[in-house]
Amino acid sequence: MERAWMRGALAALSVWSAAAQAAESGAPDLTREAIENAAFREAPEETKPDKASKPGKKSKKEAEARKEAEAKKDAEKKPDPLLVKVQVLLDRARFSPGAIDGRDGENLRGALKAFAAAQGLPEGDRLTREIFDRLQATGKEPVVTQYTITEEDVKGPFVEKMPPKMEEQAEVGPMRYTNTREMLAERFHMQRDLFSALNPNVPLDKAGGTLVVAAVPPLGEGKVEGAPVTPKVTRIEVDKRTKRVRAFAEDGKLTADYPASIGSSEKPAPDGSAKVKAVAFDPWYTYNPKYQFKGVKATKKFSIHPGPNSPVGLVWIDLSIPSYGIHGTPEPEKVGKTESHGCIRLTNWDARDLASHTKKGAKVEFLDK
Repeated sequence: MERAWMRGALAALSVWSAAAQAAESGAPDLTREAIENAAFREAPEETKPDKASKPGKKSKKEAEARKEAEAKKDAEKKPDPLLVKVQVLLDRARFSPGAIDGRDGENLRGALKAFAAAQGLPEGDRLTREIFDRLQATGKEPVVTQYTITEEDVKGPFVEKMPPKMEEQAEVGPMRYTNTREMLAERFHMQRDLFSALNPNVPLDKAGGTLVVAAVPPLGEGKVEGAPVTPKVTRIEVDKRTKRVRAFAEDGKLTADYPASIGSSEKPAPDGSAKVKAVAFDPWYTYNPKYQFKGVKATKKFSIHPGPNSPVGLVWIDLSIPSYGIHGTPEPEKVGKTESHGCIRLTNWDARDLASHTKKGAKVEFLDK
């Protein structure tokens, strides 16, 4: 009896020790196996405010400061294999979380909320058992896969140094990627830091290395043949409040939902509605001095070559409101987190996805409530 008790005590101590170590280390180690085998786990309950205390109404500045602090805290956390898995499943279901980074954040929460609503589940922006089960039911394919670096990936060509000012970018030529890491991370819809964390010992300067990447449709190049492809989008909602763009088919069904940067205080996005005039893949970008963008001092028009690092990325969806459009971006990791010059900015892969389905004449509605 005494030995049995001792064995039980040691077992309990072992379980407690393992749990303590896991808690201290945060998320599990980021491996291919950990991502594939990640299972839903209940999030710890958030600390509730003391009912006895009645804090006064916070100012807008205080609320923004708190929001920034929370975002910084989330960004400092280790990528979570479970959240990588969830983000890949959302991406493949066309409820985009933006750049896949394995972290909590507004883009992920917006995608979860949109997916839950589309599935008829209780409204909420946190991962639940029901949402996780529905996501897993969307397909049995692996959520991460292996990719072998090719000679073309290594050769580029690349832009050695991308100048920050638009006027200087006009002299660059084709607005290509700056290196293999940037190119491959974007090809597989991944944040660059996550891409590096998954492949810490794989050299990117020579062909033959095997990478672990998100198992998503790789970002394509050039014009999409047969566009607009099914399901054809005839209505687009640009929601300024949630910073999401929603695409609807002819039958009114929601077909896709993406995070977006929508306007700024300097140049807010328009109100009301518009129509899609045209869709351009790999567009040139022409700056007109009448735009009066902050930091751009040019007094004459200038044009910037096409490419993924163009100010409008790989796609321009032209709207019936002069100088406004829905487009890609050279900084996919900032979508939904920073402002734009009045237009609607998506990641390059989301912009291509939307453009490949959108019909000329599609209605675009701007929502702010």
